[in-house]
Amino acid sequence: MRYHLLSIAVIAALAAAPLGGAMAQQPARHQSGSVLLDLLPGDAVTDHVLRRASGDLPYTATAGTLEMRGPDGKVSAKIFYTAYTAKDAPAGRPVTFAFNGGPGAASAYLHLGLVGPRIVEFRGAQGKVALDGTRPSLSDNPDSWLDFTDLVLIDPAGTGWSRVADKDSEAAYYGVRADAESLAKFIALYVQKTGRSAAPKYLLGESYGGFRAAKVATALKDSQGVLVSGILMLSPMIESRYIFGTGDPVGAALQLPSLAAAEMERKGAFSADGLREVERFAMRDYLVALAGAAPSGDEADRLYARIAGMTGIGKDAVARARGFVGDIYTKDIEGAPDKIASHYDAAYVADDPYPETSEDRGADPILDGYTRAYGGAFAAYARDELKFSTEMTYRLLDKDVNRRWDWNGARSNVSAARDLRELLSTIPSMRVLVAHGYSDAITPYGVSRYVVDHLPPSLAEGRVGLKLYRGGHMFYTDPGERKAFTDEVRAFYAGTDKG
Repeated sequence: MRYHLLSIAVIAALAAAPLGGAMAQQPARHQSGSVLLDLLPGDAVTDHVLRRASGDLPYTATAGTLEMRGPDGKVSAKIFYTAYTAKDAPAGRPVTFAFNGGPGAASAYLHLGLVGPRIVEFRGAQGKVALDGTRPSLSDNPDSWLDFTDLVLIDPAGTGWSRVADKDSEAAYYGVRADAESLAKFIALYVQKTGRSAAPKYLLGESYGGFRAAKVATALKDSQGVLVSGILMLSPMIESRYIFGTGDPVGAALQLPSLAAAEMERKGAFSADGLREVERFAMRDYLVALAGAAPSGDEADRLYARIAGMTGIGKDAVARARGFVGDIYTKDIEGAPDKIASHYDAAYVADDPYPETSEDRGADPILDGYTRAYGGAFAAYARDELKFSTEMTYRLLDKDVNRRWDWNGARSNVSAARDLRELLSTIPSMRVLVAHGYSDAITPYGVSRYVVDHLPPSLAEGRVGLKLYRGGHMFYTDPGERKAFTDEVRAFYAGTDKG
């Protein structure tokens, strides 16, 4: 099984310049009896300055943990977080709680890839920006969200430096409902501890984290009496049935434009207008053909040739799959023998580790490639700049957490659409921003568009927006796209976006 960085296990083919500060305290002992939790030091508080074109922004960073207790009062887990708060900020400054997905992914991706005051750039042998994790470079982030919101980056239980006390405590954290309730409790505790109850609160989640954000917002409202002002869903999984439902014609039709966008990128011919034509075809002729009896003769020949032309997948391979290309797009790219495309950005191809087989059985070029460097980079950043030092391993991606996840039934039958509807209805001022990379094949933008288009207009109009960017699941690794997205988010927080 392949693992999604903020989405779940991938099915078959779709399936951190020190600037000062105060120091870490000695670790505290706990009544839980967990020696592992004792490896976590006390909170480290440091002062820094973010250098911006608009002027310097002094801020305080806190790297630490919050104790989570069970019904018996004993510590059942410690949740690691990093909080950034601007100094001398005006009253009413918002605070954003951010997490990645997996389930089983730590927040280092969003932390050092998008929102934090420090950012990792990936550089190649000549020092140029490249998709190479062997030489990660840390610098001030010119597009940090700290410019307009305080930040709290959370590592859910089992990820990063967050740990449960023992095996018996896992059920209280490793599952759709348990995860949402535990993170809602963490946020409520943080808000109480820091006196931020009057601040506007936003949630940011990537991939499964997007799904998680909606669930956490619901749990915050229902269990903690905390209402959020907005939700930002980055490359989210909202409706799993269209992502993990094997052989579903609607899911296939919603994915096709992402595969076409990838082929355009590979050819250096990306066109938003051309992609709109693909979208029309996907939801009309393509969807009808997949839902009905298998075409034959000239009709089949024309259909499969058109699909092949759009996606770059060989026509014969398209025909064998009867047009369902979601299981073959990684290894059947015309003119690219012995290459494999990434699920996370189908435009990105690498040498196939197993070219002798038609089965996609190798590591993903992005998830298992350069993005793994976020883990080591964050551990070094936390130690050297945030002054948080521990002998515990930082878990960027924990597959065991993923395997143990309680889906409340089938993984292919979970949804956050109902949560969005009810949150929009019961919190009239709440808004939602959804963002996707065009060529992300694991959480295709078409699925989110489908969900947004099917929200009642009375709820969605002017309050729910979908924005698209060049690139894949982590389109923010491209500096230009990261800046464009941050500009959109800044307008969203200011309330000047057009939805």
